[in-house]
Amino acid sequence: MAKLDVHTKVQAWLDQFNLGLKIIDTPENTATAELAAAALGTEVGQIAKSLLFRVGDDDYVMVITAGDVKVKSGKLKAIVGSKPRMASVDEVQAVTGYSIGGVCPFDLPEESKIKILLDDSLGRFPVVYAAAGTDHSAVGVTLEQLQQITGGTIVSVTK
Repeated sequence: MAKLDVHTKVQAWLDQFNLGLKIIDTPENTATAELAAAALGTEVGQIAKSLLFRVGDDDYVMVITAGDVKVKSGKLKAIVGSKPRMASVDEVQAVTGYSIGGVCPFDLPEESKIKILLDDSLGRFPVVYAAAGTDHSAVGVTLEQLQQITGGTIVSVTK
């Protein structure tokens, strides 16, 4: 899918919530939390990392955390009920429809049935920036808006 097509598709998804959220396109690469922070002129913690984990044979969970923290596998295991394994590059593309570096935590394929967990580390900031489908885009959202557009559950998996 071309960048413009992804932009249009993701923006249409956001528009249905009537929150006034707009994709920010950057000439700079936003594929990592550090690159995204530099491109957006913000701190690394304000970047919402989307991490996909495989749980069991065919189930996936996406954990969205602040860009400056790491998921504690024991805490995630306690929430999901079995040992999580980081999804491979191919799995991420197949399950989410997005390439690593631009994985949206929203507008995911319904058939993938990805459970969304929003780490409470995101709540430290009035606005965080989630990937918007490409490695040159983001969208600024509050934790509450992110919960609304993802249907995610706020948890604590990083402390």
